[in-house]
Amino acid sequence: MTGNKSRCQNSISQLLLTLLILCCLLQCHSRPHSYDSKSLAEISREVSKYSDIAQQIINLAVYGKAQNRSYERLAEFTDTIGNRVSGSKNLDLAIKYMYNALKQDGLENVHLELVKIPHWVRGEESAVMLLPRNHTLAILGLGSSVGTPPGGIEAEVMVVESFEELKKRASEAKGKIVVYNQPFVSYGET
Repeated sequence: MTGNKSRCQNSISQLLLTLLILCCLLQCHSRPHSYDSKSLAEISREVSKYSDIAQQIINLAVYGKAQNRSYERLAEFTDTIGNRVSGSKNLDLAIKYMYNALKQDGLENVHLELVKIPHWVRGEESAVMLLPRNHTLAILGLGSSVGTPPGGIEAEVMVVESFEELKKRASEAKGKIVVYNQPFVSYGET
């Protein structure tokens, strides 16, 4: 267990150091500068300053108060909230949980924004074959599928085996319920 922890700490340190170097390079690249006006010693001091900040972040994450906090927070978050389907109560709980956690951590500019999230709720699903005999069919509505009107629909059924067949017979499909009757081969084949 200690070896895994040490490897994890080294990985985090390497990642943070890489990010720091990348940020320094991007900052140097994004600002116009003149090497004539800055001495090599001044540039070295700037890099050293960022290196010191990076080391402080690494020490906090690996050895300080933040040690293992990300994993512990993730475990608590997933155990407490669970799955977070778009538009669900759990998604709202997750957003509030993270908002409060970030505020408690003292981060600046933590805020929520209103967004529209599509949310599909499975309704009651039923289908009945009326002819040649009355027979209830097992069906499953697909996520985000269009709902059936309250009175239901009644129409002739057109059976096809593929999308290609439907394209060829598109003119016949108008006003009909299209059923895909794709033969089952095996679980390993499509």
